Amino acid sequence: MYEDDLATLRLEDATGDDFREWRQRLREGRAARSINRHVRAVVAGLNRALALGFTGNPQAWKLEALADDTEETGETAVLLTAEQRAALLKAATPATAKFLQGLEYTGARPGELAAATVAHLDAKAGTLTLYHRKGRPAKLRARTVFLTADARAFFAEQAKSKTPAAHLFTDPDGAAWRRHVWAREFREAVGKVNKKARGKARIPVAASAYSFRHARISELLQVHCVDPLTVAQQTGTSLAMIEKAYFKFIPAAMLEKLGATKGAQP
Repeated sequence: MYEDDLATLRLEDATGDDFREWRQRLREGRAARSINRHVRAVVAGLNRALALGFTGNPQAWKLEALADDTEETGETAVLLTAEQRAALLKAATPATAKFLQGLEYTGARPGELAAATVAHLDAKAGTLTLYHRKGRPAKLRARTVFLTADARAFFAEQAKSKTPAAHLFTDPDGAAWRRHVWAREFREAVGKVNKKARGKARIPVAASAYSFRHARISELLQVHCVDPLTVAQQTGTSLAMIEKAYFKFIPAAMLEKLGATKGAQP
């Protein structure tokens, strides 16, 4: 919490919206049960502060517990348009923009891409191997992501002049990406965009680095018409999760395509 904007507010000035937005920012790569633990700890501290005589409104931090879901359920998927993503890439620091673009090319989870090294890239074959812990108990699983020509050139550039053990992407300070760093960098980029953007060009408060993953999966399904099984294998998710989280976004695109077809002429 100390690294979040909420920590800069005076207790008596904090509102319910401030706490809800703080909790939403916590959702970056965390399970609901983990977020609930963070919230309970902070709430206990704030209630203790009131008991010691500090001023504040306990209704502001009275938040209902989040349902126990995962980052790939429809509850957390925020899809950003191509225009919104372009605006974020332009507003972000160069290192952050490269990291986000890597997510856009692969549909990877931020943590997967943050851990990727030069050795995981086969530029000749046009593949990137990513690792993710999955299942109960969690096991480290590998998958191969096939890169488009543009993505292949992009990743080859990130690997240029680096040793095999070096990370493909590093944060603005040259260190390995960590969750709180990419979350902070993303929020700063959002702030820059929303300072000038209006209407649909604004970035939703619930958006996160994961939104680039969500957008990639959705566009593979809708725009590029890639079959769900291939999308699931490419992005390391399941058919059940694709159906649950993304198919609800497809009907509008499907109707538009059907409307463009013409029936058989007599």
